[in-house]
Amino acid sequence: MPALIEEDISRDSSPDGVPSSLPFGPITKAHILHCSYHSWWPKYRTISPKARLVPLTQPFVEYLRADGIVLPDDENDGEVEWSDDSGVYTASDDQDDEEVEDVAADWRPVHKSINDTIASLGGKATPKLNWSAPKDATWMNANSMDCRTANDVYLLLKSSDFITHDLEHAYDDTEEEEVEAKTELTQATIPFHLVLRKSFDLHPSLEFRCFVRNRKMIALCQRDLNHFDFLFDMQDHLRSRIQEFFDVRLRDTFEDADFVFDVYVPPPHERVWLIDVNPWAPRTDPLLFSWLELLQLEEPPEREEEFEWPEMTIRVPFRPAGEAQESSNATTNGMNDEDRRNETKRIQDILDANSDSDSDVDDELWLPEFRLVRKSDPEAYSFSTPQYSAHKLPKDVVDASQSGEGLREFARDWQQLLDKRKQDEAELADGSDTD
Repeated sequence: MPALIEEDISRDSSPDGVPSSLPFGPITKAHILHCSYHSWWPKYRTISPKARLVPLTQPFVEYLRADGIVLPDDENDGEVEWSDDSGVYTASDDQDDEEVEDVAADWRPVHKSINDTIASLGGKATPKLNWSAPKDATWMNANSMDCRTANDVYLLLKSSDFITHDLEHAYDDTEEEEVEAKTELTQATIPFHLVLRKSFDLHPSLEFRCFVRNRKMIALCQRDLNHFDFLFDMQDHLRSRIQEFFDVRLRDTFEDADFVFDVYVPPPHERVWLIDVNPWAPRTDPLLFSWLELLQLEEPPEREEEFEWPEMTIRVPFRPAGEAQESSNATTNGMNDEDRRNETKRIQDILDANSDSDSDVDDELWLPEFRLVRKSDPEAYSFSTPQYSAHKLPKDVVDASQSGEGLREFARDWQQLLDKRKQDEAELADGSDTD
């Protein structure tokens, strides 16, 4: 274990030896910004799935932050019909003889750009903001991330707690630096972008999360917490491919030494795609690890690439042009043929010895820890808690479901709300008839 981590753990531990806080180093705003999609994607676009970025204006960001879901009219797709109790309306729903204010009046170019971008990606795309995708809101879109219109995108973005975190809390739990104070990195200055990624059939079993500390990949694991038996036969091959991808593509090119990245290794499992980059911070889900484990895992040893060659000085005697070549029995560098053969044999012995030592190192080759979900792991049987289930219903519904009495009380209140709404609608209809 690195000495620094040992010191941090001992200082922050409670009397029973359990650390009271994780020994993270300072998490800066710059590091969070480096992990934003718009920051790293231009550099790695050739090794990432096809995507397009739409810069977002301040009026559009304010629309995402606003309460309620009001969708703009889409001139290309016509009016969108919604049921009366859906809670989602287009501007045309309130249209009467009076002119209705265009909810997208201040960001019409963004709306058009989103529709045009989706069309350029084949008519279907998956959305994402700077750091997060609205995976917790797919219940608003037929349990799918695929969007065919800009309004599909707005439904997902405005219904997602993950997107709200990007908009309001991206720099939470970060520390200031002198450079950051000068550049005024604040939530208000974040250049928000909408990422639209071309939709494709992604096999969740082949997505992996990789953890990098001090520019060394120390661990990796599945992203989908289900058991896939076939992965165990491929484990060494997958680790080798991902390690090579990291060494060649990311290790020396990403701005920070500590980060987390997600990859996809599609069949035939020879090419690796970069899916996302995440902060080295508690906000990133460590999945099959704990952050305390990741902070304490040993790092691979430094590579010794230097090799000391025997000191040799070769002096080639100068011969004026036209001078006859000396006979083959003459000495060169003061060495006759026998001495030369002996020297060659000595150098070969050194090379052979070095080769043997390399093979010993290969026998004890350090490998990053690779965790897969086994049949016996509890993660493989979490049928009662679907992913993102805590984000799919209003908190009142979740709280009410914790007890039978609470659920009955909630159902009674809900029925009263429905009855009142029907009564108001009936009174409104009666009033219009008399007019």
